[in-house]
Amino acid sequence: MADPQFIEKVLSGDIRSVARAITLVENGTAGSADIMKAVFPKTGNAVVIGITGAPGAGKSSLVDKLALHYKEKGEKIGIIAVDPSSPFSGGAILGDRIRMATLGLDKNVFIRSMATRGNLGGLSRATVDAVTILDAAGFDKVIVETVGVGQDEVEIVKAADVSVVVLVPGMGDDIQAIKAGIMEIGDVFVINKADREGVLRTQKELEALLSLAHRPDMWHPPIVPTVATENKGIEDLSAAIESFREFTASGQEQSLVRKHAIARWRLTELLRERLLADLMDREGASEKLESLSRDIADKTSDPYSAVERMLSATE
Repeated sequence: MADPQFIEKVLSGDIRSVARAITLVENGTAGSADIMKAVFPKTGNAVVIGITGAPGAGKSSLVDKLALHYKEKGEKIGIIAVDPSSPFSGGAILGDRIRMATLGLDKNVFIRSMATRGNLGGLSRATVDAVTILDAAGFDKVIVETVGVGQDEVEIVKAADVSVVVLVPGMGDDIQAIKAGIMEIGDVFVINKADREGVLRTQKELEALLSLAHRPDMWHPPIVPTVATENKGIEDLSAAIESFREFTASGQEQSLVRKHAIARWRLTELLRERLLADLMDREGASEKLESLSRDIADKTSDPYSAVERMLSATE
């Protein structure tokens, strides 16, 4: 059982307790499930904003300015930056959190960087759990910034109340967006670095693409030009996010469909993680994994046969 005093501190928004709770859950420490069970009933009040897009689109600057905008309105902001981690060292590769350092000194702003660390659990599960903790701790807005548009990032953004896709002119991001299937998850599109050449062309292409995409909820995603470094367009972005929030609140049925889809995805993630952990906990599983990995590397076996041998060895 989780310590009731500790849970009480987390729910009251004590920053050190919130940070510790996220670390425990991220590392899958014994008792982390109890923490999540205790905080889950207190969730549902924060607005979760997912921000994704190709590297170099200026997402960090955008998140920084958007958080500043909300802070000035007297709101409590949580920022979770999902950094890709090195497959070898396990540490977060990116260091652009440094740019947010001054913002992080504010008592109403909480910034957390998350990396996969090569653990068994998915990055997406740990991130969504961290969002849940911040929601329960009384944060008004939780911004999740993901790097790239891989499957994990798409799943995380899907679990947000509002998904913001950031593009920049002249980088072929519009084509990249179609490839990654980003069009279907974007609720608001941002063309950042809008002081560059080619903004109009990118906007026209994006409008053409959006006209082909038929959303079941009949929402037409707005396109917001911004220059985050100069604080331009941030007010418009905030208004577009709020506009989508009001739209979902009015369409209760579509909102429920989205919530059910998120709940199903979270359950699947947890099941996948738990089943893998149970498999690896069995006697001799680690040794078998090492042995089969060597066979695959030496080309004496293939991954599919190795999985079958691994499963039959642990039955």
